Amino acid sequence: MNPSKAHTLLDIAGTILLGKAHPLRLSLCCLLAGGHLLIEDVPGVGKTTLAHLMARLPGLAFQRIQFTSDLLPADILGVSIFDRDSSAFRFHPGPVFAQLILADEINRATPKTQSALLEAMEEGQITADGATLPLPDPFFVIATQNPMSQIGTFSLPESQLDRFLMRIELGYPDPAAELALLQGQSGRQRLSTVDPVFSAEDLMQMQQACEAVHVSPPIARYVHALLTHTRHNPDIPLGLSPRAGLGLIAAARAWAWLDERDHVTPEDVQAVFGAVANHRMGLGHDMSNAQGTSQAILAAVAVH
Repeated sequence: MNPSKAHTLLDIAGTILLGKAHPLRLSLCCLLAGGHLLIEDVPGVGKTTLAHLMARLPGLAFQRIQFTSDLLPADILGVSIFDRDSSAFRFHPGPVFAQLILADEINRATPKTQSALLEAMEEGQITADGATLPLPDPFFVIATQNPMSQIGTFSLPESQLDRFLMRIELGYPDPAAELALLQGQSGRQRLSTVDPVFSAEDLMQMQQACEAVHVSPPIARYVHALLTHTRHNPDIPLGLSPRAGLGLIAAARAWAWLDERDHVTPEDVQAVFGAVANHRMGLGHDMSNAQGTSQAILAAVAVH
């Protein structure tokens, strides 16, 4: 399968979320790599609209969960209710049983509720009443998060952050894009007018095509060198794990596939490195500091 439909998705998404071509491409790469996405930014810059785009345009079954301080794990996973007719408990699935979950403002829920997604994000299943229940395939979580400086937020633990393949930010639009937005309809209004570009089955075929993109031994050694550098840098609290390395390769494959190449180059790895690595190094929630660190890592590690 060629990436023409994927580029059509990006073109349509770019007419709705103006001036955000790079975050949109990173978001699509995250889905193509089979990963979960964390969008961290101030309110009102389009985080929820981006999540809706990534559900609507690929034709995925979608559920939105508004995370609040009183949300319980059962509100996400489901609950067993006694059925008088059968004299037995019946499990009623929660909103997690969808192909794409929008966990809106995930850090406004307590750590106990946040942890309800750990098994789902890692293994594509949940355990309820001693039974293992598979989730739909494909299954993605797109979570939005407000800056930790805002009132009523709880930090995501490292184990939760590591479940996200990428963390991105949108930022304020550039002046031309913001002026066009102010003079036209909002992104949410335009979103209601678009139809799916392809199906969930198409997306799964695209994922298989990305997995077939070749990673040469020199590229694998380059990724390993990046991981090793983070583990021996005293300024980085947490070195990147092997899981981060696998995610980096998967994301680079997706980036290369969108460029219609059958092999990964160092530039592909560099293009996705910050989004994959920044939230895993224990650098806190200062996105600019994390981006500076990832750029310094790329500058310090030579490409052989």
